[in-house]
Amino acid sequence: MAQHFSLAACDVVGFDLDHTLCRYNLPESAPLIYNSFAQFLVKEKGYDKELLNVTPEDWDFCCKGLALDLEDGNFLKLANNGTVLRASHGTKMMTAEVLAEAYGKKEWKHFLSDTGMACRSGKYYFYDNYFDLPGALLCARVVDYLTKQNNGQKTFDFWKDIVAAIQHNYKMSAFKENCGIYFPEIKRDPGRYLHSCPESVKKWLRQLKNAGKILLLITSSHSDYCRLLCEYILGNDFTDLFDIVITNALKPGFFSHLPSQRPFRTLENDEEQEALPSLDKPGWYSQGNAVHLYELLKKMTGKPEPKVVYFGDSMHSDIFPARHYSNWETVLILEELRGDEGARSQRPEESEPLEKKGKYEGPKAKPLNTSSRKWGSFFIDSVLGLENTEDSLVYTWSCKRISTYSTIAIPSIEAIAELPLDYKFTRFSSSNSKTAGYYPDPPLVLSSDETLISK
Repeated sequence: MAQHFSLAACDVVGFDLDHTLCRYNLPESAPLIYNSFAQFLVKEKGYDKELLNVTPEDWDFCCKGLALDLEDGNFLKLANNGTVLRASHGTKMMTAEVLAEAYGKKEWKHFLSDTGMACRSGKYYFYDNYFDLPGALLCARVVDYLTKQNNGQKTFDFWKDIVAAIQHNYKMSAFKENCGIYFPEIKRDPGRYLHSCPESVKKWLRQLKNAGKILLLITSSHSDYCRLLCEYILGNDFTDLFDIVITNALKPGFFSHLPSQRPFRTLENDEEQEALPSLDKPGWYSQGNAVHLYELLKKMTGKPEPKVVYFGDSMHSDIFPARHYSNWETVLILEELRGDEGARSQRPEESEPLEKKGKYEGPKAKPLNTSSRKWGSFFIDSVLGLENTEDSLVYTWSCKRISTYSTIAIPSIEAIAELPLDYKFTRFSSSNSKTAGYYPDPPLVLSSDETLISK
């Protein structure tokens, strides 16, 4: 494989929407998501009202890449070999001794080293995007509450209530019906929660279009919410930018399912219509599958194997399936690299602990894209050495997946919008260093001597 990747060499450029083209104001959006689920649990399912009270310090629990064992209520941070680096029961972090006794040096029982490792299962849940993360804090606090209420309860069955809370707030009709808390609040004050696309990004999208690229938008958000987001971040003429818009794409199934399992549907007034036997022309569609989409892209480009690149923020829904099932080039939007930008310029006095100010003071909380004091770096962690030996550094499972399935990783689209389209990015590959594909810089924790990190 070539050492470099260039947008100029691609025929088709596809985008996820949420947290990719549309960046959220995380200190505001995270408490909103948390509150929308917590209110449902308290009002509809009888959970403790204390769940509604969140302090800025509580947000330090949130860290992408954690797995929740749904049976025992433990949260886990995994090494690239599947062993457990850190763990908590609810929000209570396990000591090194308790961790060693519970998990030892063995692979976690649900870990699969190959690509068969799902991120969603009846037994566990992986938190890999910023819509998910507030739910991690809520679930951890639910475990705390149930453990305390039931004198050290060992097994848990709260997940069905979390799923009901998600359904209530995000079901297909929720936007239209003003159901739940999330959509009504975004509609009321979009500027509080969303960042408009900078002019540089709008110009870049037009530049791609003018260079003859086919532009796709593939989002699991429903059409009505997608329209609100795009009009706010790009303007009312956003549809002129995209040849094909696919909403309610139900990723990762969009990539992994057969056409017969997930046909495309047309839309009328945001309502899904009949299933289509194939995709014959550009336009706005719902659901669908990558196989039929690729057949249309062949027709549109006149090429037997058009080259597609897809930008997304979720390893589970975007990057892994687009690479693994469709063999597309993939650009991971990794806001943890933005968190590094803050750390590079932060003055010592700015890192003082925050005062407790009461509930939902999101803007004073630790940004979700910065390193957690509880969980440490998203990219690496230390493994306790044996007696008389030093601790060693290892890559996390999340970090390994970045270099395995992403072509490159960037902090935001804005970070590359002013580069020429034929700019040659160094790609992740087995022949390059583990940090080669990060642009513009590798994470701070990886930019020191790579030889110190165990493979």
